[in-house]
Amino acid sequence: MAESESVKDQSVGAFLDALASRAPTPGGGSVAALSGAMAAGLLSMVCNLTIGKKQFAEYEDEIRSIMERSEALRAELQRLAEDDIAVFGRLAAAYKLPRTTDADAASRQSAIQQVTRQASDVPLRVAQAAAALLPLCTALASRCARLIVSDVGVAAVLSRATVQSAVMNIEINLAGLEDQIYVRETRAQIADLLIGLNEETDGVIALVRDRING
Repeated sequence: MAESESVKDQSVGAFLDALASRAPTPGGGSVAALSGAMAAGLLSMVCNLTIGKKQFAEYEDEIRSIMERSEALRAELQRLAEDDIAVFGRLAAAYKLPRTTDADAASRQSAIQQVTRQASDVPLRVAQAAAALLPLCTALASRCARLIVSDVGVAAVLSRATVQSAVMNIEINLAGLEDQIYVRETRAQIADLLIGLNEETDGVIALVRDRING
């Protein structure tokens, strides 16, 4: 993938080729973000296919509100996929800084710590955005046509996977941080995000399967 070309401008094939190559980016962080963006896109699609349908007219305003939120989260997750690649580049550059003298080594270590913290912040925002999709899935599962309700279920599964994937990316960066106050605060945020995650996702899946089999 050319450095000047953004993820969203890549063809799917080109992105997957870059992903499978020896290049360190794109990697798990940007894949997690794009998984969340795809979940958001599925919700927007379901909304678009539902708006204007007479049988769901009473939910029209709510569905438009869901789509506005899903589109905002889709845009955010796409930006975060780019941010993940950018921060990895800065981290790689920090590791290449000279450490010939004690002053050089101290400066290099400070730069590594600063960018590693940024590398934790990006997947944390990914996890938060993906978690915000799940309530939209719950609301939409009973407010769309039965033939497209499976797409809501896929969105829920992808959202949960995005949160879990992003958490792994946070944890790998936290392991290298010296700022234990930041580490504790971030782990507390992770814990909050994971509370009820499986139950909420499983609830959506149950709603979807009830609609499919009903």
